[in-house]
Amino acid sequence: MNSLVKLAAVLIPLGVIIAAIPDDKVNTGNVNPSAILAEMKDGSHLITTDVVADMMVQKDPTLQLIDVRPQTEYEQYHLPGAINVPIDNILADENSAWFDQEAKMNVLIANGTTLASQAWMLLRQKRYGNIFVMQGGMNYWAETIMNPTSPGEAVPDDELARYDFRKAASGVLGGGGAAAPLTNSVAAPAPAAPKTGAPKKKRASGGC
Repeated sequence: MNSLVKLAAVLIPLGVIIAAIPDDKVNTGNVNPSAILAEMKDGSHLITTDVVADMMVQKDPTLQLIDVRPQTEYEQYHLPGAINVPIDNILADENSAWFDQEAKMNVLIANGTTLASQAWMLLRQKRYGNIFVMQGGMNYWAETIMNPTSPGEAVPDDELARYDFRKAASGVLGGGGAAAPLTNSVAAPAPAAPKTGAPKKKRASGGC
């Protein structure tokens, strides 16, 4: 599937979601759609499963996992510590405290990338910043972190190091890997900096 088809798979369902949102739930000072599209095209809203796993293993207090799947799917299986905020209710007033803050880096999670990206676009429309999407979602998490496949021997050293990290992280996080000590973090790209230009948000009350 090429990039244009993938992008259409995100944008078409998003149009249906936006059309269903009551007018009083949409921020009147919303972000220009072309600006949101540009952010999506450059991929700066994505964060890899390796980075998420590393932050979880390190117990990074700035990480906040937001599972946007329906409650039934969330209850079947979810990442440790993930908060369930289904996309159909993501703009409800009672959920604003999760996003209207600066202390946490919100990482949106679904089964794949599409639903989480739709949720990200809705939140960016309301000018919430410091929000990312876990690339590949739960399906890719299971493949890369919970059950990593050995790359073999005739591969670059960085690939072997990545596999060693994933296997160790799997053991720590309850997957099929051995709980070997994590001596080095994987050489994964750091998450992009929060978008600039959005109004400064107040911290959410009551620690999240």
